[in-house]
Amino acid sequence: MKVLTEDILRRKLKEKSFDKYFITKNVIITPLAKQYLKDRGIELIIEDDLQRDEDLDISNKKIIPKYISYYLGGVFEKKPEYMTQIYGNKLVFKDDPRIIFRGKLDSLQSQIMELQILLDSQNINRLVEELEEVLNYIREILKSEVLEEELCRKKLIGLNQEELREMSHNPKKHFDIDHILPNYKMGKVLIGLNTLRCSVREAELTAVNAFKKNLEISRIDIIRGLNRLSSCIYILMCKYKAGLYK
Repeated sequence: MKVLTEDILRRKLKEKSFDKYFITKNVIITPLAKQYLKDRGIELIIEDDLQRDEDLDISNKKIIPKYISYYLGGVFEKKPEYMTQIYGNKLVFKDDPRIIFRGKLDSLQSQIMELQILLDSQNINRLVEELEEVLNYIREILKSEVLEEELCRKKLIGLNQEELREMSHNPKKHFDIDHILPNYKMGKVLIGLNTLRCSVREAELTAVNAFKKNLEISRIDIIRGLNRLSSCIYILMCKYKAGLYK
C-alpha cells in the first residue's frame, strides 16, 4: 500500500515548486498531507494512470501510523492540538464526553488536596487520612476507565456500598444530627466538604453522558462507585458536624 505523507510533500516542495500534485487511485494520502496541500493552495489531482506512480516519491513500505482517529480510523503523523489520546494511540476531540469525564476526576483530586491543606493546618488528621483514601479511590476510578478494567474496590472508609447508602440517608440514627442544610455559617471545612460532594455529583452526571449510547449505559460500576462516593463525602460532613474528628 502506497502512502503520501506530509514529510514527502515537504521534501518535494524543497526540490521544486508546483501548484498541482498528481497521485493515482491506489495511493493513500494522510490527513496532514491533505491539509498541507490545502494550506499552500496546491490542487490534488487523482488519476487512473498507474505509470505516473513511478514519478512519485511515495513510500512503498508498510506504514505503522503514530496516531489513529478513534472515530473514523484515519491516520495522523502528528497529534493535532484539538485532539488527545483516549486509548493507546487512538485520538479523539478534546471535548469528547470521556475526556470531559476524566477532566472532572482531575478536578476532584485537586479539590481534595486543597481541602487536605486546610485540614492539616488545623490538625484534623483523621479527616485528612480519610480524604486520602477518597483521593486514591478517585484515582482507581480513573485507572479503571482508562485501562477499561472493572472497578474492584468494595469498601470506602471501612463501609461497603449498602452501608454508605444507609448511613448517609439516616444521620440522626448514626450521628445524632439532622440532615445538613448548607449555609455560609457552617465554616470552611464543611463548606469545603460540601463543595467536594457537589463536584462528585457533577462527575457522576458526566459519567452518565460519557457511557450512554442508544439509551443504554455501560460502565455501571463507575457510575455506582461515584454515587456511593457522594454518600461517603456526606458521611464525612456528618462526622465532622457531630464532632467525631476532635
